[in-house]
Order: sequence, then structure tokens, then C-alpha cells
Amino acid sequence: MARKRAVAGGESQGEWPAGLPPAGDVPIACADQIHGARRRHTTEEFSIMASAPQSSLPILYSDLVPLNSQQHADFRLRSVDAAPYLAQQHAVPLTVDEFVSAQRFLPIVFSSGEEPVPLALMGLNEGVNTIVDESGKLIGLNYVPAYVRRYPWMLARLNPNSDELSLCFDPATDTVGAFEDGDGERLFDGTEPTELTKNILGFCEQFEQAAARTAQFMKDLKGFDLLMEGEVSIQPDGADKPYVYRGFQMVNEEKLRDLRGDTLRKINQNGMLPLIHAHLFSLQLIREIFQQQLDQGKLPPVPLPAF
Repeated sequence: MARKRAVAGGESQGEWPAGLPPAGDVPIACADQIHGARRRHTTEEFSIMASAPQSSLPILYSDLVPLNSQQHADFRLRSVDAAPYLAQQHAVPLTVDEFVSAQRFLPIVFSSGEEPVPLALMGLNEGVNTIVDESGKLIGLNYVPAYVRRYPWMLARLNPNSDELSLCFDPATDTVGAFEDGDGERLFDGTEPTELTKNILGFCEQFEQAAARTAQFMKDLKGFDLLMEGEVSIQPDGADKPYVYRGFQMVNEEKLRDLRGDTLRKINQNGMLPLIHAHLFSLQLIREIFQQQLDQGKLPPVPLPAF
């Protein structure tokens, strides 16, 4: 069974979280296979301002293996100071719980298509990330989205006929394993999950709950017809043509201003309005991300649109 938790988001600014979720009230987990809340995993891979091959797994993940005490009795989680898997990832899903914290550091946009999701932009071109260096170490003060902090863990449904979700990990990670040097913290104490494992499960459950709130926010946003296709044109000094970025959605400010009566009252009472404003305020950071790409030498050689 699982207990309700407050939020999945949280600020991780200025330091790399090393894959360790916050401690606190945690759900009860069985020893053989670690299970989470009965909730559908809602985050999937989306392309923003770039074209990328679609995968049956969410971005960052190459495979999923359920964690259990029989096969992984000696497994440990070790701390890291870098995330090399993030170095070429320019956008990741973001939950609404994180909008207020993230909007100070990263642009928040919505993916194109019929089922849009919020995305935190770390770069404007495919394969470009401005918040980490080539080795995946954080550059200065920034916000690390919960989606990234959750990796390599994820709750997944193993039985299509069951709503039960199990705690899984990506076996491609170098942070989880039976390390010969004994590095890292144990995930099991005999057949029982350690407090660390319970905290990981709790964090993943928080993320699922936040994903459900995010899905409702997006449903309401579409229901009020507030989304529009976005476009940003930036022409740096000395360039003959602007860099034009498309392939994302944003809130239509004109339609937002025209809301009246019950509709305006509803989005104010249900908490949507401050989230919308956080998104709109964050859009000014698109030009700052562009400037960071320019300063880091990560712009395309010629100003061509990125789709």
C-alpha cells in the first residue's frame, strides 16, 4: 500500500542530486519486489524544437528491470557528481508542482501534438544542453527537474492486467549495481528494503502523483482552448538571418486576457492561473538560453530553423 505524499518537485539548485531522493514519510514496500502506488505512468517522450526518434520508453531510459531482493540482494546505489546521460538532452518533462521553482531558471513550454506535456528547456537545439557541461556536471546555479532526479528509477506496470506499479531501474546506469569495491549504500538489508530504497519508492510515487496533477492541468488548458503554436525568432549581432524556433506550444495571452466570469473564476480557484503565469514569465528565458548556447559555442553553424 502507499501513503499520500505532497509534491514530486523541489529545488535542487547549485548541486547535483546524485540520484538520492528526499527522505521523509515513506510507503510500505514488500521485500521481494518493490511496489508503488496504483497509478498510471503518464510521462512519455516528446520532441521540442527538434526531431528525434520516438521510443517505447521515456527519454533517458534504455531499458527497465524490476528491483527485487532475490536478484539484487547485493545491489547498492552510489553517489555521483555528474549526469553524462543529460549532456545531449535539450528538454525533459516537467510537473506542475515544479513550475514556480523552475521558471526562475528554465523556459517552460508545451510539446506539440494532441497530447501536449510541459517541458523544461535546457537548450534550443537537439543535442544541446546549457545547464551541464560535456561530462554532465552542473554549470553554476540551476534547477534540476524531478524527472532527471528520478533517473535511473521509475514505477512501471509489469502485468498489463494489473494496476500495480513496481519500482524499476535502468540497468544501463553506472550508479546501481553489486560493486566489487563496496561503494554506495545498500538497497536491501537481507530480504527487506533499506530506508534508502523506501525513500526512492516514495519519491517515485510523489512523481506519479504530480504527473496526475499535471495531466489534469493539461486537460483543463486544452479544454479552455488556451494553447497556441509557438515561434521564437532570434537574430544575433552579425547574422544575416534569424534563428527561428518552432515545434512547441504556449499559452495564448490574448485568449487568457479575454477570459471572463465563471471561466476566469475557475482557473483562479483551481490554481491554474499562477501556473500559467509561471509559464509565461519563463518564456523570456528562451533568449537567455540562446545566449548561453552562443557563449558556449553550441549554436548551429548557420541560422537554420530547428523543427
